[in-house]
Amino acid sequence: MLAATTSASAVADNKEELAKQLANPVASLISVPIQANYDTNLGSNDGGERLLINVQPVVPFSLNDEWNLISRTILPVVSQQDIFPGAGDQFGLGDAVQSLFFSPKAVGASGWIWGAGPVMLLPTASEKLIGADKWGLGPTGVMLKQQGPWTYGLLANHIWSVGGKGNADINATFLQPFLVYTTPSAYSLSFNTESTYDWESQQWAVPLNLNLAKITKIGDQLVSFGGGIRYWLDGPETGAEGFGVRLTFTLMFPS
Repeated sequence: MLAATTSASAVADNKEELAKQLANPVASLISVPIQANYDTNLGSNDGGERLLINVQPVVPFSLNDEWNLISRTILPVVSQQDIFPGAGDQFGLGDAVQSLFFSPKAVGASGWIWGAGPVMLLPTASEKLIGADKWGLGPTGVMLKQQGPWTYGLLANHIWSVGGKGNADINATFLQPFLVYTTPSAYSLSFNTESTYDWESQQWAVPLNLNLAKITKIGDQLVSFGGGIRYWLDGPETGAEGFGVRLTFTLMFPS
């Protein structure tokens, strides 16, 4: 009985640690998060709606004994209705965002974990009304600390357009402060904002996200699933308003 209890405890501890790794954007953990966001009250007449599914593979590479390279990709799939007057519905791929973080393997004496590198905007949109048709480039970085059950930090980037056929230039800052509480049973309660400031239009888009997720197994596959709500604190006149919904599902491949 003692051996069985110890084994179960070891599994629980491992899942708790995996939950903490998921909360760390530069952890040495291969994962494939799939995030579904549903928002309403879009467009000039507030009658539009959008389902945005972000497929976000995270792949770490060991460069040497001291450094990791973390590849984080965001590939959006968009389904939207009645956002642009007279344009009907749109469905397809949006523009991809590729981030690369160079991150030290060792945590410093201060306990802060960090990573920095380039971010790229790729014009992969399959329709003009769901993409900017621009290439973009800029810096990105993340800093976080993990103390007991808490993970807190900030991820940020800035993208300038550097080419492409789109008419509108891109000059945007993205800020994502985050706070995560992880329980011994591998539940994670997270709160963040995913704020974007458009320097061209001088407008903010600020959704607040509250999400609860749980790590479990489907057969032999480790997964995390969760859901929550989002509230648009600020945004452009044609942006989403009020409350929205977020669902998450993540495949994990620990080494």
